[in-house]
Parts: sequence; C-alpha cells; structure tokens
Amino acid sequence: MKKEGDFFLNKKNESNNATKYFYTFVLFNVIYIILDMITNYKKNYLFLLFILFISINSYGQTEEQKFHKLVYNNADGQNLAYRFLLPDNPDISFYAKKAINKLVPTDSIILYPLVIFLHGAGERGNDNEKQLIHGVTLFAQYKMQEKFPCFVIAPQCPEGKRWVEVDWKLDKHQQPDNSSISLQLTMELIDSITQQYPIDTARIYITGLSMGGFGTWDAISRYPNKFAAAAPVCGGGDEQTAHKIKIPVWAFHGTKDKAVKVERSRNMITAMQQNGVSPKYTEYPKLGHFVWGKAYSEELIQWLFDQSK
Repeated sequence: MKKEGDFFLNKKNESNNATKYFYTFVLFNVIYIILDMITNYKKNYLFLLFILFISINSYGQTEEQKFHKLVYNNADGQNLAYRFLLPDNPDISFYAKKAINKLVPTDSIILYPLVIFLHGAGERGNDNEKQLIHGVTLFAQYKMQEKFPCFVIAPQCPEGKRWVEVDWKLDKHQQPDNSSISLQLTMELIDSITQQYPIDTARIYITGLSMGGFGTWDAISRYPNKFAAAAPVCGGGDEQTAHKIKIPVWAFHGTKDKAVKVERSRNMITAMQQNGVSPKYTEYPKLGHFVWGKAYSEELIQWLFDQSK
C-alpha cells in the first residue's frame, strides 16, 4: 500500500523520471509511425494509434485510474467485470506486428508477466471499482512499473457470489466438484487476454486476500498448470488437494485472525510440505485479519517475478 509520506517525499523525483520516460516513449512511437507510413504500403494504423493514445492518456493518472474498466463477455452470455492494467512501456513491436502485419522477429518481442488479483468479500459488487481498494494498486505505482512492468487483471466477483463456494469460517472444507462461475470466467478471461497481448504465459501469477485467498488456493489446485507462482493472503484451501500444488507458494496470515482461522493457512502449508513441496509462509503474531497492508510489498512482487515455469 502506498504511504502518503512516501508519495510526497518521492513525488518530485518520480515526476521528473516519469516526464523524461513519457516523452521518450511518445517520441519513439511517433517516429515509428511516420517512418512506416513513408513506405506507402496499405496498412491499418488504427490499433497502433489506439495504443499510443492509451500511453498518452495514462500519463499523470492515479494508480486506480491506470486500471482500465472493462467487462468480459463469453459465448454463453455470461459476463465478468474487471480492471486491466497495462505495462507503462508496452512493447511497440508486438502491436506493430498485430496492427499492420509487419514482419517483426518473434525473438524481438518483449513479453510481460501477468498478475491475477482476487479481492475479498467486502469488495464484491457490480461497480467495477471496489476491487481496487486493497493491495492491487501497488502494481500500478510508477516505481513498481519501472522495476516490474506487468499486466494485471483484477476481476470483480458479483454480490452474493464467491471465488470458491465454501464457508470461510469452517475449520476445513471439501473442494467443490466444479469451479465457481466467477473463477471459471476469470480463467476464460486469462485465456482471452493472453491471446491479445504480449504476455509471457510462463509467468502468470495469482494472488488474493481473504475470500480471494480462498480463491487463490482453489485456483492453483484446480488449474495446477496455469500459474507460475501464487500468494494467498489470509485464505484457506482443501488440504486433500495440496498434492496437486507443485508451484512456488508464499502464504500470509495473522495469528489473531478472527474472520478466517490462522489454521487454514497453516494446514495448507503443512499439507504441501507433507507432499514434498517447500512453500514460504509468513505469519504476523500481532495482527488479525487485515494483514494485506504488510503482505503486499516490493519484496513479494520481486519474489513472484523471480518465479517461472
């Protein structure tokens, strides 16, 4: 989470760096378009100009405003509201190739990680805004995008629904036979986004807090080959599915948590260890449920992005 003191302390330096970076990026795009137009080939520049517009429009925005507000619709008429963050420096060669069928060598295209963020129960709804309240805007901070450029999908679970349809207050639960509708649509959305943008499919990560922590555990056991790493925060899973989880996991929980028992994370960690996996686990002895302010940090992002399939 961004601290006000840190923001105002670093605002001048970040603003100067952002200004220099911004104008360099815009100039590169303008020169590229002009030079390519000189070739007089019949090409479609609309998509390329759209990307340039997004880059210009994102300059000076807050972290929340950088997340584009979108809705995913599938062939069955089901929909899922989500927010979508693009890297501050999307690789122009990918968009050039897609927009104008230009021959760009595959090895010259920069691929970026994709982070999936599952919010908690209090952020459910249909406003497509509340899911950004906790944790996820860290990825949009200028200093983070400068060090860790990435795409981020933050879907919003509708009111009355859950990422995994279980009771969070129980000591344990059995994984439902089928994925929840919201998690199923999220998985469909991931497949759709990875086909449209320069995403490294070997570096797709998932994290979530509280209800989203349950969703994270459910997702990595239900779709064990989809993700490169996971960070469930104050959640819980079905220990009987732990043998399916072979990816790196860093879990977080507060010892004094009254909303979701700390044993839910402890038991999942133990179950993974019994199956020959060595997950990371951080427990905060003095904290209760609201541990995400500590968990979501530059250290976690660095750890996530160090993992790859």
